[in-house]
Order: sequence, then C-alpha cells, then structure tokens
Amino acid sequence: MILTVTPNPSLDRTYDVPSLDRGEVVRATGERVDPGGKGVNVSRAVAAAGRRTVAVLPLGGAPGALVAGLLDAQGIEVAPVPIAGATRSNIALAEADGVLTKINAPGPELSAAERELLLETVRRQSRDATWIACCGSLPRGLAPSWYAALVARAHTAGARIALDTSGPALLRALRERPDVVKPNAGELALAVGRPLSTVGDAVRAAEELRERGARTVLASLGVDGQLLVDDAGAWFGHARVTAVRSNVGAGDSSLAGFLIGGGTGPEALASAVAHGAAAVGLPGSEMPSPADLDPAAVTVTRDVPVNRALKEPVP
Repeated sequence: MILTVTPNPSLDRTYDVPSLDRGEVVRATGERVDPGGKGVNVSRAVAAAGRRTVAVLPLGGAPGALVAGLLDAQGIEVAPVPIAGATRSNIALAEADGVLTKINAPGPELSAAERELLLETVRRQSRDATWIACCGSLPRGLAPSWYAALVARAHTAGARIALDTSGPALLRALRERPDVVKPNAGELALAVGRPLSTVGDAVRAAEELRERGARTVLASLGVDGQLLVDDAGAWFGHARVTAVRSNVGAGDSSLAGFLIGGGTGPEALASAVAHGAAAVGLPGSEMPSPADLDPAAVTVTRDVPVNRALKEPVP
C-alpha cells in the first residue's frame, strides 16, 4: 500500500478555451473537475495502476466533500482529517495551443488541534504502508518544519518516505534524511541557489541535496528527461513523446511510477519516466493507466549527457 499525505488539497476545475483574452468574455469548449493536490495525484496514479493507496488529507466544507467523493469513485481509500475551513478550489485555463494558466487559492488555515490530528492520522494509517509520499505546499498554520517532523516520525516507525515539496519546507526536511526527494528543475535550482543550464548542472545540484541529507534524488527536468541520483551514482532517463496535451500532474505521475516500480534503481526510474510521459499526453490532470504507458519509448542510461544544454534552462 502506498500512503499519500496532501496537507493542502484542492478541488481543481479545468476549462478548455480557444484562447485567453484579458478583459473579454471567454467561452469554454470543455470542462472537467478533479480532486487536486500533488499527493492526491500520486494516489490517483497508483489507483489507476491497480494498486492500493490511502490518501490522508484535511477536508472541509462542500469542496472537501466533493474531493472525497471523487476520490472514492476512483477506488482510492480516503482518510480524511476534518477541518473547520473549506478545502480550496483551483482553476486552470487550458488554451488550444497548449498554454496553461493556473489560479491556485491559498487554502484554509489549520488550527493547532487540526495540525496534530493530521500527524496522528498519518501515524495511524502508515502501519501497512510500503511507502509514504508527502507532497505539495503547506497550508497556512503549518510551519516549514512540519514536513521534517513528519519524516522523523515516519522513520521512527520504520516507514520509507518520499517527499515532493520545495523551498524552506524541503531544506528543513533534508536534515531528517528523507528516502527520496523529487524536485523539478526549478525547485532544484531554488534549493541550491544557482541556475541550471545543463544536465550536468542538475546532476551536481542533486548531489548537493544528497550531501545535505536526501538519500535519493529523483529530479524531473521537463522535456529534457529525468535524473536519478543515489548511492550507486547517477542515471538518466527520457522518453519519446508524440504530443503534449497537459503537463499538470506529470511530476506527480512520475513519482507514483517510481514508487510503483519499487522506489529504487534504474527500473524504478524507467517506470517514473513512462508514467510522466504518458501523463503529458492526457487532458487536464488525468492520470495514466497501464494501457497509456509505452515502455518501449523509454531509455534509461548510465551515460548521463552532462554537457547537454537544457531546453528549458532555469535562470
């Protein structure tokens, strides 16, 4: 079982629009509503693969009830933490040329009692977990040290932790030695405080995160592929992608694929790359099923192209 923790979940509405013209009435050509949040997306991808997953998340108000119902309909066990505030609602505008504009609400503020109940729910639900995936931003009321406390508690209980967050929350959690961290290129650059121009820059940044405490770094480099850096060294993976429809949730799908693939080594990286590549070919934040995967399009190699310039460099 893969347990996911999403401290700041959302109800995500995606509208397909021909183009986005400021100040004008824009008529949508399509609409979808999904349960949102990085950990929620990991659970959705795990469930789509036919694996058991439990999602721990604070839920409140009508949006929270709808999130729970949508997850239940997808075969995901929900361990809700009731809160007084309403779960946030996000909006995404997907233009015909592939440009995506997102409006993310800040979310509710958790009280001291709600913060403790969230930690206790994770502890209770983690007894049968193979992995705990802690993902996304922290809501108001949770200090940047909250993920660090969660990693420490999980390790005390003997659980393995995969962490997907950024900024101060990531840096503080590194001290507790999370088993896996999964930054994208921008988050990786932010963590080390310098730009990334080449694949080699990304490798060196990942190695620095390991020096600070991360045991394994799975880094998403967008169209340039993915990196895996661990005790055994570095691996590089990429996949052929014929068409990109939406990159929403692609990184979350990659993390799910990595954990489904065992959470270690080149086989897990290949699974991560296959899941991420499949996700970008689907609309909105839809997660891929096994039928969407194309393992033959994936290449994983020890020969990391360190001198290759990133197509999407991070300034």
